[in-house]
Amino acid sequence: MKTFLWALLALPVGVMAAEPAATSAAVVAPAVGSGVAGQLTQLVFGLLLVLGLIFFLAWLLRRVQQAGPAGKGQVIELIGSRALGPRDRLMLVQVGNEQILLGLSPGTITALHVLKEPVQVPVTSEKATPEFAQHLLKILGKDQKDKK
Repeated sequence: MKTFLWALLALPVGVMAAEPAATSAAVVAPAVGSGVAGQLTQLVFGLLLVLGLIFFLAWLLRRVQQAGPAGKGQVIELIGSRALGPRDRLMLVQVGNEQILLGLSPGTITALHVLKEPVQVPVTSEKATPEFAQHLLKILGKDQKDKK
């Protein structure tokens, strides 16, 4: 895969090296579409080629990432997170049957506690709406309780 990407990146360099160098005494024949329309057409085709290459590489990158380990087979799962400050966090992570409380700060991750009994997290089907959002919806006459 890496060799394919390197070959794509080296292609323009190889084309430039293959072209003969023009000397100052050589007379260059005018191109067929050397007018403004020809230059504009060449510019548009070049732009389309570059955009196509970007989209192709993005598609290829997505395909390669999906070929890796799937999200369903992961053993590490984030249970919960709480911000302690602008750059510090507490995170509860489950690894297999074990839950670990981690402290995250810039540049460090510290295991604070390994829980003997896993915390049971209730599964909620609907997202909790903050009080301000509920009040705003009530004022606008779009109370969510009326929709049920």
